[in-house]
Amino acid sequence: MKKIYFTITGMNHYSGSQCLKKGMTVHLEKDPDNKYDREAIRVTMEGLGKIGYVANSTNTVKGESYSAGRLYDKIGDTAKGKVKYIFDNSAVCVLKTKAQKEDVL
Repeated sequence: MKKIYFTITGMNHYSGSQCLKKGMTVHLEKDPDNKYDREAIRVTMEGLGKIGYVANSTNTVKGESYSAGRLYDKIGDTAKGKVKYIFDNSAVCVLKTKAQKEDVL
């Protein structure tokens, strides 16, 4: 199965990227009531709450990442991801699917 990557953006408005470590789990939750983006996907971490959103703009999506719009219909109301790469105010993660085991990612 092909891995699906996504970028967390907007982290500078919350805890910043310094709270992340490679391999950490992040939680994704659709945010249908978001007044700025009808395909918004909120990203949270246990103990911190909201840390950002899945990028949904060509200016914020990094590398081969899926935008929130491309990812929105591929997940249920919630999903999980694993941190792969960390930048100053963003991070690239890989989507965890039920078919994949956590230790394989």
